Amino acid sequence: MVSIKTDEEIKLMLKAGNIVYETHKYIEKYIKPGTTTEKLNELADKFILKMNAIPSFKGYNGFPKSICVSVNEQIVHGIPGSYILKDGDIVSIDIGVCYNGYHGDSAYTYEVGNVDIERKYLIEHTKKALYEGLSEIRPGIRLGNVSSRIGEYAKKHNLGIIKELVGHGIGKYLHEKPDIPNFGTRNTGLVLQEGMTLAIEPMLTLGSDEICFEDDGWTITTNDRKSAAHFEHTIVVTKEGYKILTGE
Repeated sequence: MVSIKTDEEIKLMLKAGNIVYETHKYIEKYIKPGTTTEKLNELADKFILKMNAIPSFKGYNGFPKSICVSVNEQIVHGIPGSYILKDGDIVSIDIGVCYNGYHGDSAYTYEVGNVDIERKYLIEHTKKALYEGLSEIRPGIRLGNVSSRIGEYAKKHNLGIIKELVGHGIGKYLHEKPDIPNFGTRNTGLVLQEGMTLAIEPMLTLGSDEICFEDDGWTITTNDRKSAAHFEHTIVVTKEGYKILTGE
């Protein structure tokens, strides 16, 4: 069952979402050649704790770090470590925060130094795909409209759609019902209601949609080793449409 959040719960999720947003902004200036992915994790961890919140990912099903840092062909769940960011890389940073028992979750893909035109195109249109999907959201529409809109946009721009990985409901738990694919059929699925909170997150590639796991058991990469991008916002369905809870 998909939960409907009270006004008080939404206020707590907005606070969690604001901390997610501020954490992204804080570490963004360190996303440059020469920085290790572990350094980004350490900075984010300290910042989140300073804001009287908890990193949602740390220890989640055994995940060892506070944020996910996925570079180039890595799609999601990259474990921060000794990798040194290089000029031309792209890096997806996924941050989750728990504040007073409620979660916020968002991801951005960043350019590292001078990025080639193909990777710029991927980042631009993955972000636009997110907002295409969000534009469908309002009470009374079916969730399939959101998924379909994202998928149609991705196909139009010749980007691969990762089908095994989905968005999700969010609130007291980091992952709640429903699952939200990035492809689908209009006028199918859950009917959205005011007060539902969702994490919408297109994950698109420059190549195929086939995936594989790295040896760490967490990091998911493109099978053809072509680059991937990931954008995500936590939103609440409102009377008028939707409100982003994780900044703009």
